[in-house]
Amino acid sequence: MSHTVHPYSHRLGIIRDWRSRWFSMHKSYRTSLKTDVLIREFLQVELRPFYLGGIEIERTQKTLRVVIKTSRPGMLIGKTGDGVVKLRAKILKLLRKEKIDLGTQELKLDIEEIRNPEGSAAIIGLMIAESLEKRLPFRRVMKQTIEKIIANKEVKGVRIYLGGRLGGAEIARSEEMKRGRVPLQTLRADIDFAREKAHMTYGDIGIKVWIYKGQVFKKDQKDGAK
Repeated sequence: MSHTVHPYSHRLGIIRDWRSRWFSMHKSYRTSLKTDVLIREFLQVELRPFYLGGIEIERTQKTLRVVIKTSRPGMLIGKTGDGVVKLRAKILKLLRKEKIDLGTQELKLDIEEIRNPEGSAAIIGLMIAESLEKRLPFRRVMKQTIEKIIANKEVKGVRIYLGGRLGGAEIARSEEMKRGRVPLQTLRADIDFAREKAHMTYGDIGIKVWIYKGQVFKKDQKDGAK
């Protein structure tokens, strides 16, 4: 029997790095893991309108650094830069509510801009969810999204899956569209994958996006290529 493996975890240690990097721990593994999960879940809900592309967490003895990747950094930071200050205060309030003490660690937020949002599976998933929530026809949304992604030079293939009560139908079903190659079993294949949900009045519609950007070789990794 075949086993479906997450494309990101399948490539860890080969062409991918961990999204949580702990260089030093001053408290238990359980508390650190709970903190990471809480921060991720909170930010994914809080920053949904800003097209969140990814969250990375780095821990050292003195700092807890959260790297937020978004295609709309200006909207998140704000004109005077107070957006990051407010967001940091909200995270600290959440941790206090959950009775998590950071101790000597200082919470730092870094905002990174995603310059090519059409190449990010997470952002594409959010775009599809936004279109479906506006009640646009799902087939048209899938076709237009694939055309937009494949127009990007670095993209070699794309696959989009929708599942649920598509078009408001009584019986749930799934639809899938694909363009180009998406070699899931090739470990050096640079595949970006993301899951998202479109919250409709009659239930959620599940969204999965795979984007293939070519193969990564050791010489490319040394040069700093992705």
